[in-house]
Amino acid sequence: MIRMIKTVGVIIGYAALATTKIDYMERHQRLLNSVNAKDRYAALMAKNWAGRVLDSAGVTVTVTGHNKDDGQPALFVSNHEGNFDIPVLMAAIDKPFGFVSKVEVKQIPFLHRWMMLLNCIYLDRSNRRSSLQMIKDGVQSLQEGHSVMIFPEGSRSKGHGLQEFKSGAFKLAKSAGVPVIPIAISGTAKIMEAYDSRKMVPGHVQVHVFEPISPDVFKEQSLQEVAAAVQAQIKDHLDV
Repeated sequence: MIRMIKTVGVIIGYAALATTKIDYMERHQRLLNSVNAKDRYAALMAKNWAGRVLDSAGVTVTVTGHNKDDGQPALFVSNHEGNFDIPVLMAAIDKPFGFVSKVEVKQIPFLHRWMMLLNCIYLDRSNRRSSLQMIKDGVQSLQEGHSVMIFPEGSRSKGHGLQEFKSGAFKLAKSAGVPVIPIAISGTAKIMEAYDSRKMVPGHVQVHVFEPISPDVFKEQSLQEVAAAVQAQIKDHLDV
C-alpha cells in the first residue's frame, strides 16, 4: 500500500510540477523545424515522468528487437496487459508517439495539455461516433507525421491471455499509408492486476519491438487478416 501511495504521488505530483513548464515547452517546440524533432522534444518530459514512475514502483524494463526511430510516422500496435503499459512503453520506445486513451483521462486536472502536446487521441468506448472520430483523428495525426500507439484489444487482459485484436485499429495505418509496428509486452499485469489492483509490487517487464510491416500488406490482405496475423505474431512471442 505504501508503494502504491508513493507511486500515485509521483504520477500526479510530477505531472503537476511539469505543467508549470508547459508554456515554455510549447513555445520552444514551435521553433523546431521537423515534426519528428518537435515530437522528440515533447517526449523528453514524458519519458522523464515515466522513468520516475517506474523507479518509484520498483519496475525494471528490458527492450529487445527493432527499437529505432527512423524519423517516419508509424502505427504501434501492442497487446494491453495492465495499467503500467503506458509508462513502460513511454520509457522504453525510442520513437516518440501519442497514444489512444479513454476519454475519462481528459477529466484529470493538468493532464489534458500534456496529452495534447504528445498528440494523444481520446476515445469514448461507449459511443460509436467517438470510435469513428478516433479513427479520423488518428489518420490525420499519422498523415501529419506523428506516430500513434494503439491497443487493439480495447481493454486490459490483466494477464489472462490475449483478447481478440479489433481490426478497426489497423484502419489507421491503412488509411494513412504508414507501417504497422507490433509490440509484445509482458509482465505489467503482475505489478497490480494480479492483486485486483489492491496493491502494487515490484516487477520486471519485457518489451519486444517487431520489424515494421509495410502498408503494402493492405493491398493483399483485409484488415481482419492483418489484425489476426499481428495477434498471432505477438502471441507466438509471448508463448515462448
